[in-house]
Amino acid sequence: MMVKHMKEAVFTDKAPRPIGPYSQAIKAGEFLFISGQIPVDRDGNLVEGGIKAQTRQVLENIRAILEAAGAGLDNVVKVTVYLKDMNDFSAMNEVYAEYFGSSKPARAAVEVSRLPKDVRIEVEAIARL
Repeated sequence: MMVKHMKEAVFTDKAPRPIGPYSQAIKAGEFLFISGQIPVDRDGNLVEGGIKAQTRQVLENIRAILEAAGAGLDNVVKVTVYLKDMNDFSAMNEVYAEYFGSSKPARAAVEVSRLPKDVRIEVEAIARL
């Protein structure tokens, strides 16, 4: 007997619409896979400022998507951070710690040559619901 694995797209208007052919997040079983979020507000405006302002917007987008799925930051088990410049690592961590201070998910942080819209940061996350 074949078992169908169901998946469900998650969408909220409290985070930016995807800029390509993907979902904000996909709920699959007890996991939520959040697509990479860039520092764009819910109206699609790029957040100006340095890495701290951009990190804050990205994490607010992730929080909004989590809430749409009935979860919160404490549910996040894995995060991948893509940085345009690894020199932003310490400043990004300062803001990141405000969001994940007591609930530290597993994480990777990598420097990449370019990100969509030439932003400084993109973050994707996996949460257990």
